[in-house]
Amino acid sequence: MQPLNTEQMIITDARHMPIVKAYAKKIGLVETIDRLVDTQMELSPGMAVFGMVLDTLSGRTPLYRLTEFFEEKDTELLLGAPIEPERFCDYNLGRSMDKIFETGTQKIFSQLAQNALTVFEVDPRRLHFDTTSVSVFGDYDLVDPPFEITYGYSKDKRPDLKQFLVSMLCVDRNIPILGTTTDGNASDKTLNNELLTNVSKYMAGHGLQPGAYVYVADSAMVTEDNLKKADDRQTWFLSRLPATYNECARIIAEAVANDRWIEIGPLAEEHDRPKRPIAHYRAYDGTVELYGKTYRAIVVHSSAHDKRRHKRIDRMLKQDRKQLEADVKAATSTAYYCREDAETAGEKLIHKSRSGYHRLQIDVEKVAKYGRGRPAAGKPRKVLRYEYHLTATITEAPEKVTPLREEAGCFVLLTNLVDQQEDWSAQELLSLYKSQIGIEKNFSFLKDPAIVNSIFLKKAERIEVLGLVLLISLLIWRLMERSMRQYVETNDCTLPGWVRRQTKKPTTFMMTTKFTSVMVITIGRHRQLAKPLKPFQQEYLTALGVTADAFTVP
Repeated sequence: MQPLNTEQMIITDARHMPIVKAYAKKIGLVETIDRLVDTQMELSPGMAVFGMVLDTLSGRTPLYRLTEFFEEKDTELLLGAPIEPERFCDYNLGRSMDKIFETGTQKIFSQLAQNALTVFEVDPRRLHFDTTSVSVFGDYDLVDPPFEITYGYSKDKRPDLKQFLVSMLCVDRNIPILGTTTDGNASDKTLNNELLTNVSKYMAGHGLQPGAYVYVADSAMVTEDNLKKADDRQTWFLSRLPATYNECARIIAEAVANDRWIEIGPLAEEHDRPKRPIAHYRAYDGTVELYGKTYRAIVVHSSAHDKRRHKRIDRMLKQDRKQLEADVKAATSTAYYCREDAETAGEKLIHKSRSGYHRLQIDVEKVAKYGRGRPAAGKPRKVLRYEYHLTATITEAPEKVTPLREEAGCFVLLTNLVDQQEDWSAQELLSLYKSQIGIEKNFSFLKDPAIVNSIFLKKAERIEVLGLVLLISLLIWRLMERSMRQYVETNDCTLPGWVRRQTKKPTTFMMTTKFTSVMVITIGRHRQLAKPLKPFQQEYLTALGVTADAFTVP
């Protein structure tokens, strides 16, 4: 190799961005968008979106400063073409966003998702649906917007702010295939209904017919109209039966009374934490009647009892004991002049306690009452009369309190998947429902303050396109994580984790921290790494299916 001319040397930071580029290329990000969005502009819509994706997954610079983001970057290496940073100006980004909106954000993302599922062989048969609210600052009094930014039930616990809702449909726990923005006051029940109406069309695009997939959603899915819609569309579903239904309390009481639990134990994806011990599960398989139709109901008991429920039980028990203690105090301070009267009073007190959660042990004590003064020497004290007093011992009634606490640790899964079907055991259904946490983590990604605080757009149309950018970013983020975990599982190995520890659960964020020091030296058309990649960096590249050339070859 000839010595390098340091006077012409340019050093840029690459970090993990070439890996993002490799995954964007695998799903055909730029090409797909440019094919779908019919326009001729200085900066193509596909390249505009790709630039925003790179920014989102690295620097997360506000859109109006995207030009600055690329000024210190090797655009030819990262974008595949020597694009001047000035092309990512507000004007070009705004025009691209408007054209993308005209084409349809759902249309674009649906095609990218299909590409991803095909290339990465993602199993699309397990669907997860949920919604979240995104709070925004400002008035947003817009004329004829595609969705209304307004007040509504805030999942951010910010009822003082206007918001819009984001709906997401994922497969394989957390791979997004559909994302929509809608009115800030829309109902989750309505959004479930809309998706159930069109889910067969969406999944047909992925080669699946009704009966080949399972729709998993939270309790907002359980309404008369939604259940009928699932039946009409021949859609298998799994949801949680709301506690507001009488059948929920009935089937839980039945499970506790019968005490025929199916032991499940801990779920594989959960891990012990000091303040949150690993949960152990058991299940009871039964049925419930809803709107004239029989459904399978899985009562799940968790060792990690709901703390709020148990606090309510503790308060109720405390109040019940307080009332009983007041009744006991009144009864025990009364003197009875015959045993029969005392026993009658005691029986009344015991009978009254049977309606509560405590039990009484009543004893009758005979007490002698003596006259005043001292008796004569050698003579006994003179008994004036005998009185009878009650003594009481209060204890919890285990036959009532134990079922109460057992029921507090229970929830009910509702499904039209019958137990005779293969792979639909109570354990399988519980594991599938618990996988909903994947979509919840996706929302956490989208609502990262570093991302949300960068929203300065005043047009709802462009906010929807920004949502598309975030969805694409999330898709790439999860695909990278999926690749690493599949590698670990297939090879029964570990990857370098935090603080010099190995891990079997690598995350994309963990990976990005391993490449923060990667720099590229450029002289003319020649590129080389400032330092050779370290062994742990090579390990990650192998797991990701990316070669080291990604850091030096455009």
